Amino acid sequence: MTRKAVHFGAGNIGRGFVGLLLHEGGYEVVFSDVATALVDAINAATEYTVHEVGEGGRDRVVSGFRAIDSAADPEGVAAEVATADVVTTAVGPTVLRFIAPHIVAGLALRDPSLPPLQVMACENAIGATDTLRDHMLDAAGERWDALATRAVFANTAVDRIVPGQPEGHGIDVTVEPFFEWAIERPPFGDTPPSIPGAHFVDDLAPYIERKLFTVNTGHATAAYLGARAGLEKISDALADADVAAGVAAALEETSALLAAKHGFDPADLAEYRATILGRFRNPALPDTVGRVGRQPLRKLSRHERFVGPAAEAAERGLPVDGLLAAIGAALVFDEPDDEQSVELQRLRRELDPDAFTTQVTRLEETHPLYPRIRQTVADAPAAG
Repeated sequence: MTRKAVHFGAGNIGRGFVGLLLHEGGYEVVFSDVATALVDAINAATEYTVHEVGEGGRDRVVSGFRAIDSAADPEGVAAEVATADVVTTAVGPTVLRFIAPHIVAGLALRDPSLPPLQVMACENAIGATDTLRDHMLDAAGERWDALATRAVFANTAVDRIVPGQPEGHGIDVTVEPFFEWAIERPPFGDTPPSIPGAHFVDDLAPYIERKLFTVNTGHATAAYLGARAGLEKISDALADADVAAGVAAALEETSALLAAKHGFDPADLAEYRATILGRFRNPALPDTVGRVGRQPLRKLSRHERFVGPAAEAAERGLPVDGLLAAIGAALVFDEPDDEQSVELQRLRRELDPDAFTTQVTRLEETHPLYPRIRQTVADAPAAG
């Protein structure tokens, strides 16, 4: 009997990472998305290719999939969820609340005698599956007690660079060869999902923070420092000595925090950083500082890739100069096509440093990092 996975988010990450591994695990993949043209393109194809570019890369062909428009056919999405084995997401943390009602509707239709639906949110955020479950609880209301046993929820940490795609690729996707998918083991008991290449761990928190505070912090630092230097591609940014030094400084600070907090071996973290920086330098990935730097307000928020590790480092008396330099570069990120970038610059014009720091970072004035970020805000030149 063919297993089925419903994946919310049929974009490049959905097709080029999560959908690919689900396919290789033997699942029929049903993509759910609100982009009608993309849904139609997926349904018009019988296969697509994931092109891994860089050392060790190869082409991987995906088949056995279809797509459904969740905006046009919510009942159809619920019916697919009702009979699925696995539900995954790659929609962005802020969109989880919009897909939660679809999963709840599917659980309401699900035969209680079926094994619990295995739900995993594959987002760049700490505890994303917990967040999704909370949104589902809100959507279900008083029905939740009757539905809760029909699903199990596991947090994940995912890592694969999937850049903006070149024109004319159709639904094919270009990615880097490297990937990592760490998944909480305990929620699944003796029946974990079949996902080749994923590894199941008893405590996910260290893996999530190692990834977020190295890959995400490093990627965004390269983008903001690169944009400030007038560079276009991430690989060009890492080829610039000053940008590379700035990224290295920020990641040395996050590694110091990870070693102090989770007990990671500093030598292992140094090797991990080197691997990450090598990935960023991959010239075959057409990634731009504009794409990686988008949504700066989210990236500057309290528990994200800059303020999150910097706050914990400051609480421990660890250095944060490199992270503050990255924050300073993020403050002048000016991308007219990105709504958050436009909003960031509006807030900088209209708010004084204290009001800006409080509103954007949500740090309390008594926090040891607050005065240093406030000063960074005050010292940042006008964008452009």
